[in-house]
Amino acid sequence: MILLLSGSIWAQHTAVLLPMIRNPRKWLFCRIQVSCEPYLRFLFINYFYQILQYLLVGELTTPSWVAFTDSGRVVGQAAKQQASMNAANTIYDVKRVIGRSMEDPVTREESRRFPYLILDGGDGRPVIEVDWRGRKQRLSPEEISSMVLLEMKRSAELALGKPCKKAVITVPAHFNDQQRQATKDAGRIAGLDVVRIINEPTAAALAYGLHTAGVEGAASQDKSNVVIFDLGGGTFDVSVLSMEGGVFAVKATGGDTHLGGEDFDNAIVEWCLKQIEESHSKNAAKAIKANHRSLQRLRRACEAAKRAISAVNETEIEVDGLIDGEAFSVTFNRTIFEKLCQTLFVRCIDTVKAVLKDASATVEQVSDVVLVGGSTRIPALQNMLLAMFNNRIELCKSINPDEAVAYGAAVQGAILKAGGSGGGQALDGICTDLLLLDVAPLSLGIELEGHVMSVLIPRNTPIPCVKSREYTTVEDYQTEIDVVVFEGERPHTSANNKLGEFKISGVERAKRGEPKVEVTFQLDANGILSVTAVDKVTGARAKAEIKADRGRLTDAEIDRMIADAERYRAEDEALTKKIHLRNALEEAVYRIKSQLTENNDIMGITKLDDLLGWLEYDSAAASLEEVQRKCDEVHAKYGIRVTPNSAADGI
Repeated sequence: MILLLSGSIWAQHTAVLLPMIRNPRKWLFCRIQVSCEPYLRFLFINYFYQILQYLLVGELTTPSWVAFTDSGRVVGQAAKQQASMNAANTIYDVKRVIGRSMEDPVTREESRRFPYLILDGGDGRPVIEVDWRGRKQRLSPEEISSMVLLEMKRSAELALGKPCKKAVITVPAHFNDQQRQATKDAGRIAGLDVVRIINEPTAAALAYGLHTAGVEGAASQDKSNVVIFDLGGGTFDVSVLSMEGGVFAVKATGGDTHLGGEDFDNAIVEWCLKQIEESHSKNAAKAIKANHRSLQRLRRACEAAKRAISAVNETEIEVDGLIDGEAFSVTFNRTIFEKLCQTLFVRCIDTVKAVLKDASATVEQVSDVVLVGGSTRIPALQNMLLAMFNNRIELCKSINPDEAVAYGAAVQGAILKAGGSGGGQALDGICTDLLLLDVAPLSLGIELEGHVMSVLIPRNTPIPCVKSREYTTVEDYQTEIDVVVFEGERPHTSANNKLGEFKISGVERAKRGEPKVEVTFQLDANGILSVTAVDKVTGARAKAEIKADRGRLTDAEIDRMIADAERYRAEDEALTKKIHLRNALEEAVYRIKSQLTENNDIMGITKLDDLLGWLEYDSAAASLEEVQRKCDEVHAKYGIRVTPNSAADGI
């Protein structure tokens, strides 16, 4: 594969890239973004990044979708394209449940919305049941996520001709400890050493700083309040940062794990179903809801309409054969969309206000607002942001919202490679005098008598950090203390999230209130917590890295998943190629049929209907060679050459 550098991006980032190119060094860093936003492949090679073009379909992004069939597994665009035919076995938005328990309200809500089956896998851990290779299998969210990571890893290795072993992974700023640990597990399953987990808005801020000021300018610029507004496909983050002397320090962060482009799509789908109820019947709408394939086709059309009205005021939502064989068509405009999603937009603005308050910043003190994530292209949302800041500042749209997080994480990879865990070092003339200081997204503390939450690390504390506090016993002559660790903002632990617990033995034998036990929380740069408890009299000590073991994968499970990923590699690659080829063939057939219909060629249309029937009912079980033969027949008869990486060309 040839690595391509986009001309437009080259023009935008020449100031950043030229010093890097002049001082090449032989090292590789692969950056992978864990997000409901499509995974964007970035590599830092010889100190400049290249965008890795997708091998088959030539796209810069890969949707975070994984599909399972009797013959294998496909990832990305190929999985998304076949979703309408295989809805129950096509998995997406897995980040919404990764690291959560089955009892979590978000997991319960999502399990009702998704077309695939989410079950309790034991220990309160959600698993996803799919039909794969002829039998039912239960997969963890971490394993699903690792499949997308593995696809990125393989693409990088194919392009470079060498192994890719390390990764910087970005996550939503409000991901809790369990979700971050689960993300690291997913990286490990994919065969990656996750050297750093950073928050997506922080990575975007680094990209913005380099983009606007260049390498040298980024290390010297002085901006006290920059708002990063990150609205992607499934999650929403807002952060307020300062950029001073090369230090990118997060002041406050907030967001919503259940707000993004998918929610806008859901609103449009529900509106379309109501139109169907009014024009046909409630039974017609219910039939579509009950048919996963029909619902996926409608959802795909709604997503396309949502994207279209960011550029035009009105568009058509059209789905052939949706209602008892009849086509569904309705006019959809920007006004309708804004009305449907108004409450979601208000939630976004309210979050910005809350984060500004946490950062002790006013609207007037904000110098920049940076838009990150594809959903920030929505005009109504941009207008609401402008109004919030009294039209005083321009929204930053100069960096591609789909690329900002990936670019920033790649820069962080270069910093780590050049200067270890921090910044402040220059390597062969390359400025790495940049330091990222993130914050804890949630308060961390321990449970006291009466289920009271005692906070050691408040929310929005800069990390890495170490915080200590003394505690004592609640009973006479108590020699053991249970240290139970929670995260959350509620004063009562029953409303917060339990991360783990451990016991310290050998506490001074004395009256209640006399022993002194110092508990220390150490939060590392990845946002992962270690807790130590020490009796200051006896010296008794207990320490634990809080890993939220309940619901996490065991080492044996992770090793098994790693082995499975490699075992099916060749078959999965062949299946991916077959699906791309099948989809290209279907598009070619519809194109030919449209022309034959204009010519009123009934005989030709009948033959094409037979081929469409084969595509719908028999192509899933067909081999790659059988699909290729069908493509050759189309080429011989109609002069259209069908290839996996394109639709048809010429007739």
